[in-house]
Amino acid sequence: MDLGWNGDRRIHGCLVHIDLIDGKIWIQRDGTEEGIAADLERAGIPKEHIVLGFRPPELRPYTGYAVA
Repeated sequence: MDLGWNGDRRIHGCLVHIDLIDGKIWIQRDGTEEGIAADLERAGIPKEHIVLGFRPPELRPYTGYAVA
C-alpha cells in the first residue's frame, strides 16, 4: 500500500495487486520500480505461470509471459 499525505492531499493506493487464478499468478497492478514479475522469476516461478494482467490481452503474447 502507498498511503499518507502529500500536502493536503490524501494518498491511498495499492502498489501491487496479485491474484491466483487457475493455477497462475496474475499481476493485476505493479507499481514497483523493477517489476514484481522479475522478483517472482528470481524466486523460481516460471514465466509461463505469470500473467501480466495489467497488459491488454492482445499484447500479452508479446510479453514473454503467460497469456492467461
